[in-house]
Amino acid sequence: MSTVGARTHVVVIFGGESAEHDVSCVTAAHVIRALDPEKYRVTAIGIDRRGKWLTAIDAMKALERGPSFIPERLVAEGEPTSITPIVEAASSHRATVMFPLLHGPLGEDGTIQGVFELANIPYVGTGVLGSAVAMDKAVAKQLLAASDIPQPKFISLREDQISPSVLHGAINELGLPLFVKPANMGSSVGISKVKSADELDRAIRVALTYDEWVLLEEAVAGREIEVAVLGNRSVRCSVPGEIVPSREFYDYEDKYVGDGAQLIVPASLNTEEVAAVQRLATVVFHTLHAEGMARVDFFYEEGGRGFLCNEINTIPGFTPISMYPKLWQATGLSYSQLLDELISLALERHGRKRRNTAR
Repeated sequence: MSTVGARTHVVVIFGGESAEHDVSCVTAAHVIRALDPEKYRVTAIGIDRRGKWLTAIDAMKALERGPSFIPERLVAEGEPTSITPIVEAASSHRATVMFPLLHGPLGEDGTIQGVFELANIPYVGTGVLGSAVAMDKAVAKQLLAASDIPQPKFISLREDQISPSVLHGAINELGLPLFVKPANMGSSVGISKVKSADELDRAIRVALTYDEWVLLEEAVAGREIEVAVLGNRSVRCSVPGEIVPSREFYDYEDKYVGDGAQLIVPASLNTEEVAAVQRLATVVFHTLHAEGMARVDFFYEEGGRGFLCNEINTIPGFTPISMYPKLWQATGLSYSQLLDELISLALERHGRKRRNTAR
């Protein structure tokens, strides 16, 4: 595809209202920089922290000069817009694909995917149901448990279900230390490691500032192994990678601010262990109705329960230190090739699903 008329129109949406706004802005910059201008015509749309859709003027001006002029971080500022002109313009292009890079609630949870479905526009990544399920850690864990997929012990609680007696029972069941997490959040935002009963109440209050559901989870003494999955109905897995945190656990600072965490790619696993964790990642991907892409995270309890599914992330980060692209690069798929495949998968799924949808 060498002519302008043949290029696919890719609309990158970034920012958003969640606590992961800044991470999204960094991710979007690197994705846009890597999209081949010979193949794609790119529009950058930022959603600010109040939920307003804006054409990212600075990003668009930088794109006119060339991908290398895109800054390290985009800013969700510009002229007001909406999805309406995108829908209207889509008919004049060979294909238009939405590329949401909105981490966390109101972006990774099925809400914006529902907008794209109503607008009848292809989009990269998991659909409405899979996005909503994967974003809600409590629901995801309940579905994994129903499918007998091994995972750490957990308890999910809504705000009005929390009481001293319930928390006392949770400590008895899960032991100490344990983790407290908001059910609907990513990038380790709002997560606390609780080492004593006295710390639990404060950790609960922190998690409740992000969601009305909290997840209490046993602390597993195991290696942190991650697998990247790519595909729709038929999927393939990357080589596994390993995270060695520099802090108490792999928190926001370790992921995006500091440089202490070690990302070991590929992980030091034997052939049987690699096959086992890739097989389990595939099962998790399909069980939770993921599509396009996902990173599936595990704890590896050597000499114990083996691989335990921690969580699935359906819009993994694409920053320079993010595991998802690193895993595919180590598997033989470059950053740009990965984006090409994701866009192709979006078009394939949209065509398949529309054949089964009455309009």
